[in-house]
Amino acid sequence: MSRRKKSIKRPILPDARYDSQTVSKFINAIMYQGKKSTAERIFYGAMDIVENKTAQPGVTIFKQALTNLKPAVEVKSRRVGGATYQVPVEVRPDRRTALAMRWLITFSRGRNEKSMAEKLAAEVIAASKGEGNAVKKKEDTHRMAEANKAFAHYRW
Repeated sequence: MSRRKKSIKRPILPDARYDSQTVSKFINAIMYQGKKSTAERIFYGAMDIVENKTAQPGVTIFKQALTNLKPAVEVKSRRVGGATYQVPVEVRPDRRTALAMRWLITFSRGRNEKSMAEKLAAEVIAASKGEGNAVKKKEDTHRMAEANKAFAHYRW
């Protein structure tokens, strides 16, 4: 952590199609090597696929998926007297959304569909229903925190 003054949070401009900062952050997270137009094409294509499959607005399903993926607690390593304990800590709100987005993208990339838009659409639909690998990751994180509840008094 920096010993200098606090870093400033830069405001993120909302995206063009849905006028949402969350969508804009997600597009930035998808992006590789500064190719933002490619990332936008992938995301908007995925939202079109979601709308066709579910007959509901794609963004509402996307936001539902993110809410289902946000973890409440996670474990952090803490060294106490030569031993390392996994200490459960609550997750800050901005980190919650960041983790949810990261998991959604990671597990989308690992799927077997043809294009990235199809992979993302399938994972978003699965996550909005409370299924899929990203939701499993969240549940594993919660399970780890629950199992290590005994070390909660080491919280700092």
